[in-house]
Amino acid sequence: MALENFANDNANPLRIAIIGASGGIGGALAGQLAQGGQAGAVYALSRNPDRSAVAEHPVKWLSLDLTDETSIVNAAAQIASEGELDIVLIASGILHDDGLQPEKDWRMLDGKGMAKVFAINAIGPALVMKHFAPLLAKNRRTVMAALSARVGSIADNRLGGWYSYRSSKAALNQLLRTFSIELARKNRHAIVLGLHPGTVATSLSQPFQANANERFTPDQSARYLLSVIDKADASMSGKVYDWKGDQVPE
Repeated sequence: MALENFANDNANPLRIAIIGASGGIGGALAGQLAQGGQAGAVYALSRNPDRSAVAEHPVKWLSLDLTDETSIVNAAAQIASEGELDIVLIASGILHDDGLQPEKDWRMLDGKGMAKVFAINAIGPALVMKHFAPLLAKNRRTVMAALSARVGSIADNRLGGWYSYRSSKAALNQLLRTFSIELARKNRHAIVLGLHPGTVATSLSQPFQANANERFTPDQSARYLLSVIDKADASMSGKVYDWKGDQVPE
């Protein structure tokens, strides 16, 4: 069972929102949660909802564009009209795109490219947290988590390069920490986590998988991440953990 502890602690079926559900990890998370039996509602959100990603599972697709705050407001309002949430998972991210690659040298830095990476990896998740944190139930343990990356660690940066991706994930980690402090005052049962999924066989990491020591399928990574979420407690809030449950250096 993906969320056994959550299910045992909650008298009602879980209500879960997954942002970026059309992606590899997001789709795997949605599928496992929908078929796990603990969820009463799984909301799958993405800019262009791809219902084929988890077509065999009962999820409710909604449109959400990380670069359009109005779409985030509308999605949050629609979910709020149906009840509180137990878990919010932000599984979106960008590493490369048409004309956009991780910078191996500072001469590759480009303002427009950096802005696009920050918009998806940091600003968008911050706006999701802004509008979805109030949806978390206040009378029981809840989790709001976002996919981060080990390369966002400042202390662990030994190779350099990947300026935009590294710094956008470092910014995300700081945002998660800051949200966790404020949320602890407003909702004492809420936990905020950053999650490093490892190297996963998805389109995001496909060009960069050759040197990875370990590679996971999206389903494997999703199982590991859900296990970390299931065991999360207040002492972990505001920190980043890898797929094994080990804290990532700040």
